[in-house]
Amino acid sequence: MKKKNTFIAILRGINVSGKNLIKMPDLVRIFESMGFENVSTYLQSGNVIFETDSFSHIDLQKQITSQIKQELDLNVPVIVFGSEYIVQVCENNPFVKLLDTDVTKLYVTFLSEVPEHSRVEKIHSDQYLPDAFVMEEKVVYLNCNGGYGKTKLNNNFFENKLKVTATTRNWNTVNKLAALSEEDK
Repeated sequence: MKKKNTFIAILRGINVSGKNLIKMPDLVRIFESMGFENVSTYLQSGNVIFETDSFSHIDLQKQITSQIKQELDLNVPVIVFGSEYIVQVCENNPFVKLLDTDVTKLYVTFLSEVPEHSRVEKIHSDQYLPDAFVMEEKVVYLNCNGGYGKTKLNNNFFENKLKVTATTRNWNTVNKLAALSEEDK
């Protein structure tokens, strides 16, 4: 029997400050109603691991966003990527490779698509010290020395500058999603 593809969907802005409230069992039910298998969630912030025959991240993003709108009447941006991608993100974080990095200050901002090169060129990490970032295609590695709650390098910053949807997870969550997506492979 052919093994299905494992994906991770991360939802932007749910269960934050009493807005876009979605209970995780409801989210699992929605994903299962779409025919996805082995659906599980991690934390209450909209991290969903699932399996499907599909190969298209873009189609999955559109389908899940539409289904959430239809069933819950919520406009929630969704970013989907394969399990191999999140493992690669964990392996490629340039800040982890530096000596004396406080991993509790590390975050990853996932982008819905590769931003236009001209937009990327307009923002420079050294303008936001002590915080720093490194951008690689559809991911931004963040080192927020002052804490994510105080940085200017938040989702809204990257969405405004790059004109793509962005959602951020802390380094611990990214690693846990990678581990969960690789189970049973």
